[in-house]
Amino acid sequence: MVIKRIFLIVLDSFGIGAEPDAGDFGDAATVNTLASVASSEKFQVPNMKQLGLFNIEGVTVGEKEASPAGSFARLQEASKGKDTTIGHWEIAGLVSETPLPTYPNGFPPEVIRELEEALGKKIICNKPYSGTQVIHDYGQEHMETGALIVYTSADSVLQIAAHEDVLPVEELYECCLKARKVMTGKHSVGRIIARPFIGEYPDFERTARRHDYSMEPPGDTILDLLKVAGNSVVSIGKIRDIFAGRGISRHMSITCNDDGMDRLVEEIKRDFYGLCFVNLVDFDMKYGHRRDVDGYASALTQFDKRLGEVLKAINPNDVLIITADHGCDPKGAGTDHTREYVPMMIYGEGIRPGIDLGTRGSFADIAATISKMMRIPYKTPGKSFWDEVKKD
Repeated sequence: MVIKRIFLIVLDSFGIGAEPDAGDFGDAATVNTLASVASSEKFQVPNMKQLGLFNIEGVTVGEKEASPAGSFARLQEASKGKDTTIGHWEIAGLVSETPLPTYPNGFPPEVIRELEEALGKKIICNKPYSGTQVIHDYGQEHMETGALIVYTSADSVLQIAAHEDVLPVEELYECCLKARKVMTGKHSVGRIIARPFIGEYPDFERTARRHDYSMEPPGDTILDLLKVAGNSVVSIGKIRDIFAGRGISRHMSITCNDDGMDRLVEEIKRDFYGLCFVNLVDFDMKYGHRRDVDGYASALTQFDKRLGEVLKAINPNDVLIITADHGCDPKGAGTDHTREYVPMMIYGEGIRPGIDLGTRGSFADIAATISKMMRIPYKTPGKSFWDEVKKD
């Protein structure tokens, strides 16, 4: 069977258990996003269960499916990181041997001086911070002085928050572009993120006009090769930002997970040949980092309901892949990402059901499989599992 379209969904932060080197990344050997979320009464995922989620090696929660409709694997991250950028780059075929820089104590004084000179504005905060808490704690000072709120997290990010009435969004974007030029060399953070907000103290709210300015991937990804070969590469959510626009044919921004699923269902109805790559960030941004177990569980339950629509809508020549980019255990210590295995479930009429692919050595196995599936040569450290799951 010729595969015409691949729909690749990343459930941002949906890890399924600590990797052997979790301690090297500051995580306990017990971190497990799936296990934590499954403890909630709000967790109901019959469609993912049907695809084989609870049959994946190492998963000890949930009831195994007697006859899974999909094939499945546990993927171990080969890259030196546990962040969004490196996780997605690896899914797309690039393994990062060197971690991106992080700033647990804030950015060095010389970096702040260079940023203030480039942006023409004073900087306040300069600490790792929760995005909602930082505008509560520094928003009033920002409004009174015009100084920019610059902060970071456990990720390799520099975030700039500004009230839309103080600094119009387009000007905030310009500041981020200038900051991107400053953060080079040893300070090449994965992403510069614009974080506009509105409202009055103490009820400030972040808006949906966030924008990420990412480093370009250090090599070709499967997205680049697909596009060069004349295929459509459609991004939904923050995929375009993560890849700095490279390898993308068409992009759709989203406001939430449900909006992302709406866009995905619409895309299934379109006629194209290639890849549709979706990131659903609410799991991470709204629930994982905020250590909200019930919120995370409810979001997965809602995704699973929408997944039912997708399973009914895809065509005979389509393949659906569901995975994640790292963990963010809502019962873990602190508010950071967690170094975890991620699930991989693959489904379609051209896919053999119930194949247990065990534990795989890299997220890049997905890119290698897409390469084989779409008959596009691509050199990646990943190993394809296409021959194991394709129907004869």
